[in-house]
Amino acid sequence: MKPSTHLVLLLANAASGMAVHDDCKLRFLELKAKRTHRFIVFKIEEKQKQVVVEKVGEPAQSYEDFTACLPDNECRYAVYDFDFVTAENCQKSRIFFIAWSPDTARVRSKMIYASTKERFKRELDGIQVELQATDPTEMGLDVIKSRAN
Repeated sequence: MKPSTHLVLLLANAASGMAVHDDCKLRFLELKAKRTHRFIVFKIEEKQKQVVVEKVGEPAQSYEDFTACLPDNECRYAVYDFDFVTAENCQKSRIFFIAWSPDTARVRSKMIYASTKERFKRELDGIQVELQATDPTEMGLDVIKSRAN
């Protein structure tokens, strides 16, 4: 086994032990059921070995406010409640799960976020659309709109 492959396996095994803080589920339920939040940004706290809530957006905040909360050089998970009007003029909303993994993030961080993603997503029941983004253009408002329908 090549040293790099061995490192990948070690990191993946270490990362899969991440717990999900109860606050993550609670805030997500508030977003889904009560619509008290527009978005939630989640962060992995490596020392605590858990996913925690980093930021919660107010219902009046815009998509631009949301994207401004994502760090340029660090990975995050995020949930965004997107409101839109269909071609038939119906008001709808979709809950997006966004895995933010910028190219400039540390390799270790990208691997930990990648290996924890599915387990974390399972804790958030009600996600309708998933998006993986490595730069802002991959999660622009145009992309969100096209994926919402």
